[in-house]
Amino acid sequence: MRLLRPRGVYAPQEDTELLARAARAELRVLDRLGVDVLDVGTGTGALALLAAESGTARVTAVDISRRAVLAARYNARRRGLRVAVRRGDLVAPVAGRRFDLILSNPPYVLAPGRVSAASRTWHAGADGRTVLDRLCADAPALLRDSGVLLLVQSALCGVEQTVRRLADTGLESRVELRTSIPFGPVMARHAAWLEERGLIEPGTRKEELVVIRAQRR
Repeated sequence: MRLLRPRGVYAPQEDTELLARAARAELRVLDRLGVDVLDVGTGTGALALLAAESGTARVTAVDISRRAVLAARYNARRRGLRVAVRRGDLVAPVAGRRFDLILSNPPYVLAPGRVSAASRTWHAGADGRTVLDRLCADAPALLRDSGVLLLVQSALCGVEQTVRRLADTGLESRVELRTSIPFGPVMARHAAWLEERGLIEPGTRKEELVVIRAQRR
């Protein structure tokens, strides 16, 4: 899928494709008229467009970045797809609404230093959970009774921690998909720091990505 991606907007990568695989499977199960889908942190809109292409979903996308919002709107119009794109912090723009499927590829990269405007599409603090923890706390309230949350993260951020936080909100979670990929430029740059913290073995230059599926009990 060729998409307009302004500078500073996250480019679809391996994590996007992994989450897209899980989303396609979920959308096949939800194949009915009127299904409501939310894409949190939409970036270029890649996942929102995937959902809209099903032809039966009402799709809403949210991003805090003005450039991302404009890019997602442009990409949807270019393909003749109906996606309502809202600007705001995580789920704030859709507070009070309910969805059958929520998708999110949040920032989760562990890195030293402060999160800046230039790095906020990927930098998620020293533990990688700056956005993940907020998402786990706030997204479940937007799910319908049988709704599903799909999110992708690095295993270095703590898969069990995500599962526990989702359980605290009444959701049952499991790892739906996983894959191992070579470090990208950012992770490679901070490999020595990760080794010093004991998060990776010396010489390791791969990370595991996982898609977590959560549903209300």
